[in-house]
Amino acid sequence: MKLGKKIAWALLIVFVGMQFFQPDKNEDTSDHLATFLSETNPPDQVEHLLKTSCFDCHSNHTVYPWYNRVAPVSYWLADHIDHGKGHLNFSEWGTYDAGEKDHKLEEVVETVESGEMPLREYTWTHAEARLTESQRNAILEWARLNRSRLAVNGSPE
Repeated sequence: MKLGKKIAWALLIVFVGMQFFQPDKNEDTSDHLATFLSETNPPDQVEHLLKTSCFDCHSNHTVYPWYNRVAPVSYWLADHIDHGKGHLNFSEWGTYDAGEKDHKLEEVVETVESGEMPLREYTWTHAEARLTESQRNAILEWARLNRSRLAVNGSPE
């Protein structure tokens, strides 16, 4: 058998084998966002935008697309989610002190303002996550308001 065929067979076997070993899912079913939502009190529009553009990668619950069941895509998505949660996890909002909350909101402002977030890779397959200029402005206004509240009260409430 030629070398090319052997490599093709080996890759096929590895690909099929990967399907049996999937990464853990990010699917918390508790009310994991309650603290964040009650403290920051986003308007309905902003809450909806956060849900469609941010929470999949920045909370303890991801709504997975069908193609997440196919390795190696499942590993790539798991890595993106872990990386996103490492920067900001809205589900862990209650564990952040006032300084951390302020810093996280500062990062929200910076990444939304610059267009870094939501990631292009995410919006390719989640058209509803693309933000218009007015939607960006709504998120920015909400985040800046909460930063101001934190500076005055030590809490965004």
